[in-house]
Amino acid sequence: MNKIKTIFETGAPGRCAVMPEPLDVPDVSLPEVFQRDTPLALTELSEMDVVRHFTRLSRRNFGVDSHFYPLGSCTMKYNPKISESVASLPGFASLHPGLTLVPAYRETCQGALEVVYELERLLAEIAGMAAGCLQPMAGAHGELTGVLLIAAYHRSKNDMKRDTILIPDSAHGTNPASAAMAGFKTVTLPSNAQGSVDYDAYAALMGEHVAGVMLTCPNTHGLFEPHVAEIAALAHEHGALMYYDGANLNAILGKCRPGDLGFDVMHYNLHKTFGTPHGMGGPGSGAIAVGERLAPFLPNPRVVKNDGIYDLHFGDSSIGRMAPFFGNFLVALRAYVYILAVGGEGLKKISENAVLNANYVLARLKEHWRPAFDGLCMHECLLTAADMTADHGIRALDVAKALLDRGFHAPTVYFPLTVKEGLMIEPTETESQETLDDFCDAMLEIARSAIEDPESLHHAPVSLPVGRLNEAQAARNLDCAALPQNKS
Repeated sequence: MNKIKTIFETGAPGRCAVMPEPLDVPDVSLPEVFQRDTPLALTELSEMDVVRHFTRLSRRNFGVDSHFYPLGSCTMKYNPKISESVASLPGFASLHPGLTLVPAYRETCQGALEVVYELERLLAEIAGMAAGCLQPMAGAHGELTGVLLIAAYHRSKNDMKRDTILIPDSAHGTNPASAAMAGFKTVTLPSNAQGSVDYDAYAALMGEHVAGVMLTCPNTHGLFEPHVAEIAALAHEHGALMYYDGANLNAILGKCRPGDLGFDVMHYNLHKTFGTPHGMGGPGSGAIAVGERLAPFLPNPRVVKNDGIYDLHFGDSSIGRMAPFFGNFLVALRAYVYILAVGGEGLKKISENAVLNANYVLARLKEHWRPAFDGLCMHECLLTAADMTADHGIRALDVAKALLDRGFHAPTVYFPLTVKEGLMIEPTETESQETLDDFCDAMLEIARSAIEDPESLHHAPVSLPVGRLNEAQAARNLDCAALPQNKS
């Protein structure tokens, strides 16, 4: 087994990649108390050493530009390069957002303010709502903002008895976390055997103490909630508001609007729906949209248009700032470009192809990997490896690792928690039939291996720089050099 050297184990004394320019500031020595007793043991490398090292690392990564990335509910789809080009324009990339807050300089920011104004209007229209806001900087941040708006609305009515948010058992984990951070109790709505919210259980839990209902539609089972209109109507009848988790909006984009379904507030994951870079360094954006009754409480400041000039407005009823300036502006700009590039008809095609692709994968795999629920799916198909676990000892984790050996990033596993040994596959609309066939062929090959040679799957991956790790140890010991590694 060949050990893969890190950059700190390469190089030789005397090598140099960069000759720094002479200092143009006075040379100042550190106080003795801060000086090292021994020289810093940095590796000495040539420029070629450094370039080759990082190039090799980049080739080991899985990413949307190099691999099929079927993460269910995380929606990892292609990021169009036209969006990157526009976001790189100096007028946007070099603009300091603080200038928008200084009236004397605001005329130099009119283009950026127009983007904020127009994108918020577009997002509101797509959602079927009255207004939008770009401040939240991630999906969970958008959730928190939305729940705070619900709280502000009930306070404005002096309705202080509403202390509870109802959340399905299949919801994203951020839903109850966001509600709790906003000061609410959370109560779980059970799913029925068909994978949807149990309406009778929901009706029994509804009451004057309920402030809101957080719902994902389609839900994380990949199914459209058949009683969504009745759920919204009952909530409103009891004075509660409806929150739409926009994580799965890619399935209904341009086909139906959350506002028309009865929702009062929602968040977008711009990366999931509008092709911006994903979070974790992307960065993300959790823009929101609200109905008429919540618009007065939106975070300050708001961009308004007066006689063709874009200005800022600070509302008296606002919940205040949720982020500096206007959130992750360059991410929002990418989403703006995406929406303008595809247009209204293009938005419809996105959801049509996303649903088509997911059902194609479902049709090819369902005889070998059991679907968690019967019938067609929406934008993602949810399978279970529970039968393989019972019959052959193969778990969802084994399937995920085996896919890495075959050149595919793993789908989401073990989520939602309502499905044992879950495999949630979301191909998105951007993948071709050829790519989906290659993926399905790999899944079918893994199914055969599970029956004929299950032990081989327990050792996967065997073709990557790092092999099967002890998951618990890896989470606690980040020194990967101390963990098992396979031959590259």
